[in-house]
Amino acid sequence: MTRKAYARAGVDLDLGNRLKGDIHRLVRQTHGPEVLGKIGGFGGLFAANFSGMREPVLVSSIDGVGTKLKIAFALHRHDTVGGDLVNHCINDIAVLGARPLFFLDYIGAEKLEPRVFRKILLGFSRACRAGGCALVGGETAQMPGMYRRGEYDLAGCIVGVVERACLIDGRRIQAGDQVLGLPSNGLHTNGYSLARKIFFAQLRLKPSAQLAGLRLSLGEELLRPHKNYQPMLAQVPNEKLKGLAHITGGGLLDNLPRVLPDDCDAVIETTSWTVPPIFRLLQERGRVERTEMYQIFNMGIGMAAIVAPNDAAALAKQLRAKIIGRIERGHGLVSLSS
Repeated sequence: MTRKAYARAGVDLDLGNRLKGDIHRLVRQTHGPEVLGKIGGFGGLFAANFSGMREPVLVSSIDGVGTKLKIAFALHRHDTVGGDLVNHCINDIAVLGARPLFFLDYIGAEKLEPRVFRKILLGFSRACRAGGCALVGGETAQMPGMYRRGEYDLAGCIVGVVERACLIDGRRIQAGDQVLGLPSNGLHTNGYSLARKIFFAQLRLKPSAQLAGLRLSLGEELLRPHKNYQPMLAQVPNEKLKGLAHITGGGLLDNLPRVLPDDCDAVIETTSWTVPPIFRLLQERGRVERTEMYQIFNMGIGMAAIVAPNDAAALAKQLRAKIIGRIERGHGLVSLSS
């Protein structure tokens, strides 16, 4: 059979349709009775039920995985990056006290490869089920000439809900409050452009390299999944959490100010937790200044919570966190103390 003109140009619509037909089982596993309609429509339908809520507020966020995808390409591991994206997006709305409702994905590729496509969707499905949100739709684009052969890009959008009276917005933060740090699982999804430059361009290491202090190979260490903190945070009454910051791009230095009042500073005691070996290797072998490390990477803290001093010890135990700093009068800035 003669190949169709569009397929000869690099866009195989028939392949795309076959792959989409194969994913129904994975997607349906994330659905509850709120999801209406069939998969593959022009839009996802979600019949929200806000019974018991007086003033429900929808919270949305959109993000990507960044150049962590380059590690997945190098290791031929595609079953975790979808979960990274879902968890990152969930954390971004969890800091406002929201619970996730539904998620939509975007996959752009030079050409769809069936095995890779199914692995990515498996990651989306697993993370959505674990996070309690429905995967209601998405978009898959074949764009020859836009991507290198065998590579793809991911983006995702999430929508959640929070009671207006329970919004966590930082307004109640005051001098004397304590900063808790919840441990990360490696780099999560930020700082990979610099990490790749140091390890693979400057040091010329292979993803299979075994480095002192790392339990996994270098590539596997860099591919550790991004944690979802929302289920744990949801066990704490919102009024106990004065402010939350997801420590992503910008690190502690740039993300904590996003929730600080203009008249408060956060002082972070960098010796209050053990920085994981992967960050020490990046700093030492890459000769990166200490302050810049805390602006690029999470340094082992994936989520920060600001709480009243009387609640700090109990919440640190409940959240498996450490008290890593304090709030002082200031100008909405973060400083590092050692």
